[in-house]
Amino acid sequence: MDFKIELIPISVSDVDRAKDFYARLGWVAEQDGSPSDDLRFVQVTPPGSACSFCFGTGLGMLPDGQAQYIQVVVEDADAAHAYLADRGIECTPVEQLAWGRFVNFSDPDGNRWVLQELPHRG
Repeated sequence: MDFKIELIPISVSDVDRAKDFYARLGWVAEQDGSPSDDLRFVQVTPPGSACSFCFGTGLGMLPDGQAQYIQVVVEDADAAHAYLADRGIECTPVEQLAWGRFVNFSDPDGNRWVLQELPHRG
C-alpha cells in the first residue's frame, strides 16, 4: 500500500499576502475559493512536488498563529539559494552538514522552510 502525502496546512494571518509570497516562489495556486463568507481555501504546489500546501480562513486545521517547520528535498542547494535570491526571498547561506546541504527561509507568518540537498551516497 502506498501512502502519498497530498496536503499540508500552514497558518497565515493574511491570505492574500501569503498567496503573493508563494507566487513569488513560483508555486502554483491550484485552488483559491470561498464557498461561503466565512471560508476561503487556497492550495499552492511547489514545482515538481506531489504534495501541496493549503491556507485560508475558517479552515480550522491549525490554531491561529501556529507556525510550521517543513523540510523539502532539492537537487542542488546552491541552485535553490540562487532561485530564492533571484525572487527577493531572504534566506540563509548554504550550510554544509554531514547529512546534507541546507538553505533556510521563512514566510511572512514565520512558517519555516528548510531546503535540503541530500548527501551523495557512494
